[in-house]
Amino acid sequence: MTFAVLSRRGLIKASLLLAASTALSTNRLSAQEKTRLVVAADSEPKNLNPAVVASNGVFFLSSKVIEPLAEASFDGENGLSPRLALSWEGADDGLSITFKLREGVTWHDGQPFTSDDVAYSALEVWKPLQNLGRSVFANLTAVDTPDEHTAVFKFSKPTPVQLIRNALPAVTAVLPKHVFAGTDLQAAPAIDKLIGTGPFKFTEYKPGEYYLLSKNDTYWEKDEPKVDEIVFRVLPDRAGAGAALEAEEIHLAAFSAVPLADLDRISKVPGIKVISKGYEALTYQLVVEINHRRKELADLKVRQAIAHAIDKDFVVKTVFLGYAATATGPVPKNAPEFYTADVPTYEFSVDKANALLDEAGYKRGDDGNRFQLKLLPAPYFNETRQFGDYLRQALAAVGIDAVIVNNDAAGHQKAVYTDHDFDLAVAPPVFRGDPAISTTILVRSGTPDGVPFSNQGGYANAELDALIDKAAETVDTAARTELYKAFQKKVAADLPLINVAEWGFITVARDSVENVASNPRWAVSNWADVALKS
Repeated sequence: MTFAVLSRRGLIKASLLLAASTALSTNRLSAQEKTRLVVAADSEPKNLNPAVVASNGVFFLSSKVIEPLAEASFDGENGLSPRLALSWEGADDGLSITFKLREGVTWHDGQPFTSDDVAYSALEVWKPLQNLGRSVFANLTAVDTPDEHTAVFKFSKPTPVQLIRNALPAVTAVLPKHVFAGTDLQAAPAIDKLIGTGPFKFTEYKPGEYYLLSKNDTYWEKDEPKVDEIVFRVLPDRAGAGAALEAEEIHLAAFSAVPLADLDRISKVPGIKVISKGYEALTYQLVVEINHRRKELADLKVRQAIAHAIDKDFVVKTVFLGYAATATGPVPKNAPEFYTADVPTYEFSVDKANALLDEAGYKRGDDGNRFQLKLLPAPYFNETRQFGDYLRQALAAVGIDAVIVNNDAAGHQKAVYTDHDFDLAVAPPVFRGDPAISTTILVRSGTPDGVPFSNQGGYANAELDALIDKAAETVDTAARTELYKAFQKKVAADLPLINVAEWGFITVARDSVENVASNPRWAVSNWADVALKS
């Protein structure tokens, strides 16, 4: 999610535009006695289709409209709650998984939801197009539909039900076949058509101002949704979100839209609550991406030196103000199903960093520098930008001159993931419950150019690739888990990238908002149970 700069004057202008809009008139709401939830939105994704772009910036809005087969749950079996699928069962040989689908569900245009929609989404969208689905469903060859409410996924190689189960919330947004079949899902107008089965319908979008969602009166869950409308008000400046909350212009700001430095103060404002729950399944990781095409960075000693030059404790305390934890490797500590602490580590030591760089043959020049690198901090969060500034200083202390190049979100993604025009980049990938969903892609070779949050640094390690591939086909859960522990050790030893920290987010809301943080992916779930006290 992108944090651009909005001046105070710009915020006032945006407020006036919103207030002046006929579609969002307060008088109209009063007359019709509608309940409207107003939420801060910090970005305007170019493609809002979650079946194509599986990212939290897209899910934040589209998850209220387009639903997955299952959602994360605090107390559901295997951490899941049924949505469009009621059950899923894997064959012993790992070559098929059978989904029983919910009956009596209709699309927002009135057409029935059936297994044909699931088959179309899986084969025509998730596998070939989606940034996460292309790896999760790499071995999917067919989806049989013996009846309208049964979908049988067939795989060419054994595929762990553990993986598919863990991927359901993030990867399986189902699209209506009758609307999208035969269209270009990555071009307008298809990307602007949000037609789903969810509790809210996509009603209106005014660029730079707001998105409006309206209640789906025929939603399959009885007595939901609890509010009539949701307005996502575009407020890219986090100071603006906090001010709007205090002025009671919005009800809620998620994804730490209120700066961490303001949380202590705003938590004491009457009528406002600060909530840390609801992000347990959305662990963000602060990562240094490395372009191994650069001669210096292809040297393991140089990568080890960079790792030793980073004071992770300092980063957690100063950049994240304590709202984070240091990282040991590619799997976060709050993923106990897979995590291991038994990996090589790199304590903060300028002396060790300097010694390694000397050993690698990169002596300091007359100006004190060994070599120069181009550093691109991701623009999505203040924290990634702040860490970029810190990293530049940390590298300078060991004789590496890092020149920061700042881009907007589109420019950054193009430079790093398509053009490979970087030496180091700061990235915030998300751990989504299973290493195979969005973690192994960060280091496995062979990903096509242009795929965000993937290995675009030219790193290739046949042994690591083989380990990843074996885990992807290991059906036995215990054996698969052990393979991912070996994966963590290998990544920490060879440093294709450097994991620095891991963090969740904070929601700040008015006391009138009920049922905030009701599941571990709450910010990107459907909000059908969110209510407003009168």
